[in-house]
Amino acid sequence: MRILLAGVGNVLRADDAFGVKVAHRLEALELPAGVRVVETGIGGIALVQEIQDGCDALIVFDTVDFGREPGTIMVIEPDVIDVDALSWGERYDLLADMHLANPQRVFMMARALGVLPDRVLIIGCQPVDAHGIGTEMSPPVAAAVDVAVSEALRQVDELRSSVIP
Repeated sequence: MRILLAGVGNVLRADDAFGVKVAHRLEALELPAGVRVVETGIGGIALVQEIQDGCDALIVFDTVDFGREPGTIMVIEPDVIDVDALSWGERYDLLADMHLANPQRVFMMARALGVLPDRVLIIGCQPVDAHGIGTEMSPPVAAAVDVAVSEALRQVDELRSSVIP
């Protein structure tokens, strides 16, 4: 099974660096065969290109604001919008700027291209402030990086064990 682990975010915006930090931590580990880690920063089109290389499952790491306690880790199965069901204007509004794309836009584009894997997860972290300028994450989000790495490894094991040899 080919699993892509992707960290997204902006390292110059404090807590928004969460996904990038998780990817860097995972890159330092010895992962099972077929598991690949990428860090795409804020370039949504870069993640679409990585997905086009082919994968059976995608796990994305990012900050997500659900109003929870800062540092809370959430595993989310996103609902991906079918762009074929949208008007031209709606498509343009949602997909015109892939440089500053959030994961939802990346998923829509990948689905439209026919390359989005069936299994997609977001391992998200509730930020204190994902828009503040700075290179240091808040203490709760920095502490959540290790929790997210553990959750990612658990999800990889679960995905790999669900495949019938």
